Amino acid sequence: MRLDRDLVRPVNTAVVTMELQRGIVGPESLVPDLGEQLRATGGFDAVERLLKGAREAGVAVVHATVAHRPGGRPAGANAPILKRAEAMPDNLLIGSTSARPVAEAPGDVTVERHHGVTPFTGTELDATLRGLGTSTIVLVGVSLNMGIPGACVEAIGLGYRVVVPTDAVAGSPPEYAADVVRYSLRHLAWLSTVDEVVAAWT
Repeated sequence: MRLDRDLVRPVNTAVVTMELQRGIVGPESLVPDLGEQLRATGGFDAVERLLKGAREAGVAVVHATVAHRPGGRPAGANAPILKRAEAMPDNLLIGSTSARPVAEAPGDVTVERHHGVTPFTGTELDATLRGLGTSTIVLVGVSLNMGIPGACVEAIGLGYRVVVPTDAVAGSPPEYAADVVRYSLRHLAWLSTVDEVVAAWT
């Protein structure tokens, strides 16, 4: 089924990339499977096509990233995955190469969080998107284990509509990621592909 063009009108749409950073999907990641899964499914190429199409259509591109202050997290390692991150204290430090978005380009906006596992809580992401006139978010990145579903729930609670191109997200293991899309995301977001979204913009 073709994606409704009105849902992703460029003037009201923003692409939000979730944690597409070297320290998350690169070789020094705490969870290297995420980058491997995204690469194996062609997700990196799909994200590149989406961002190219967005920039050409005048759609805002916002990178939701995570970074940590030197010396640890002020809020504490209050979840198992955050506790495991203490074993890599130099990864994802504010201003480091590992914390930068891998698909960043001039004109993009980056909103950085310093605690938690979802992109809206405690950040300026909502204010940034509202300032851009956004009512629909096209959400891509990682992971289908936590970040993508969490971002969908937060976005919906704040009044946004969410489109998820399923060829530009990943989780681990892939069988579980597929179940998240099938049993959870389909109730939260409009599921599509990158090519369908870009076609709606052109």
